[in-house]
Amino acid sequence: MRLLYMSPVPWESFAQRPHKFVEWFHNRTGGPVLWVDPYPTRFPGWRDLRRSRLSVCASQHTSQPPWLTLLKPGGLPIEPLPVSGWVNGLLWRQSSRAIGNFVEGGRTLLAIGKPSVLALKLLNHLRDCLSLYDAMDDFPAFYMGVSRFALARREREIAQRVSVILASSSELKSQWAKIHKDVRLVHNALDLSAVQAVGPAPMTFNKKVFGYVGTIASWFDWDWVCALAEARPDDEIRLIGPVFDSSTRKLPGNINLLPACDHAVALKAMTEFHVGLIPFKKNVLTASVDPIKYYEYRALGLPVISTDFGEMSLRAGERGVFITLTVSDVPAMADSAIQFFGDAGDASVFAIQNSWEARFDAAKLLL
Repeated sequence: MRLLYMSPVPWESFAQRPHKFVEWFHNRTGGPVLWVDPYPTRFPGWRDLRRSRLSVCASQHTSQPPWLTLLKPGGLPIEPLPVSGWVNGLLWRQSSRAIGNFVEGGRTLLAIGKPSVLALKLLNHLRDCLSLYDAMDDFPAFYMGVSRFALARREREIAQRVSVILASSSELKSQWAKIHKDVRLVHNALDLSAVQAVGPAPMTFNKKVFGYVGTIASWFDWDWVCALAEARPDDEIRLIGPVFDSSTRKLPGNINLLPACDHAVALKAMTEFHVGLIPFKKNVLTASVDPIKYYEYRALGLPVISTDFGEMSLRAGERGVFITLTVSDVPAMADSAIQFFGDAGDASVFAIQNSWEARFDAAKLLL
């Protein structure tokens, strides 16, 4: 079997769920993969230029294995318009021929990681292929206006026509189960080899480190973080990652902002934390989110303090997980998290059970 993968992220971006899926597929089947990079599926916004520059700084080049072919179809940022398929179709001729040649090579799984006109065209054209839609985010929630409406309509069309839907969170599974009979919950996971390669850091700090690694954007709850900093004035709040949305208030002096880094460095930085943080706002955008950092924190034996959002809402009461319902809960949860002592054996078992390999195997896609 071979895999035609319509990716939501470029191959050159840091390794995440799409990269891990194609690696898993090849390891299990030995089949080749045709990876199709995304193109603009909405009208451009004024923030795109700054976001693009920051993304370049935060990206991590991923080497291309011999079993993977990379395709960059390109396209104009006009997808919400009814004529976009015709206009961009002229630009996709060469890519369409390459896709046709690839599919003719044998039985193919068409996997769609993000709704697009091109993905819908391929789904309609390759009717004999097994197909799946990996709903890893509530994609329309990231868009606005006519772009949101167009993407939501296209996503629904794709979801109705694929053979299987994978949902990365309980909210997404519930949403898609209303229109499709085969929706499988496939949570996010962690890179087991990367986690196991990280050695423990010596804990010689007099102060405690409450740490966060990840993108800081519109969903990041600055008020929550500031409340934590004010409640723990003698400790450090360490935030590592690209900042797309800065705080509108003056930050307490014990908040330390550090730049984005590659995944291996990020995991090493986590070993210097005493507590892992997931301070996301609770809104439509985060309702469907299952944060990968949760798995990495716990696999490293860290207690986790999180706001009450998305999949984290369902983890209240789990060992080492402390959920705040309001900002006023932050001081007490911080005290409880600091007093938590993790077990290395439990962390190791957690890592194995929540690896990408275990997650995709459990989905039973290749039976």
